Amino acid sequence: MMYNTLARYYDALVKDDEATKAYVDWIESFHPGKKMLELACGSGEITERLARVGHRLDALDLSADMVEQAKQKDPERLIGFSVRDMLDLTGLPMYEAVVCLCDSFNYLLEKQDVARFFEQVAGHIEAGGLFFFDTHSLDRLDEFADEFNETGAFEDGVQYQWSIMAEDDFVYQDFAFYLADGSVVQEHHMQRVYAPRFLEEALEPWFDIVSVTTDFDEKGIATGEKYFFVCKRKRG
Repeated sequence: MMYNTLARYYDALVKDDEATKAYVDWIESFHPGKKMLELACGSGEITERLARVGHRLDALDLSADMVEQAKQKDPERLIGFSVRDMLDLTGLPMYEAVVCLCDSFNYLLEKQDVARFFEQVAGHIEAGGLFFFDTHSLDRLDEFADEFNETGAFEDGVQYQWSIMAEDDFVYQDFAFYLADGSVVQEHHMQRVYAPRFLEEALEPWFDIVSVTTDFDEKGIATGEKYFFVCKRKRG
């Protein structure tokens, strides 16, 4: 299962307060409603910040370990956390806004999953409500055509190796954790990168695209790491 051991060390690897603020500022700049759902919330860094600025949040993630990490950041229990697949939102209420951030969208590996995902999301956003998501840019495929490797150690002495490589439309991330008892725990992650044109066509039945930027503030599709989509739920 992904995000088991990694959940414990996720913040140590990727926590970025500046990026968290940028995500929240981006969302707030479109003045979304207060009742919000976050899909694939991870360790809850952005979730907690959104709650702090006044949003009433439900948040879900497929990994129980990640949800446990997120809950620790919400001692007042302001956020409704659950463990579930973002491809099945059955039973959830309607929201004024839905967000799916930090390339979580790229874990959808089949085009039919993307279409199903957008339909599921649309079914839980009030007419005129907003859907925010980001996705790896096509440039990431070139960036990781040559394998990236990082090694290091955490405060508890556990050492790690992290590699990223791209092939065809896919990005592969492999983690190895070298534990104190001599054992090694490995996690393999696979993501798919989609062309912007395909995303626009898949969104069209349900959403009007309000804004597309690259790396938060470059208008349209440009050279960069991520595309940021803001979409409005169609009426009727």
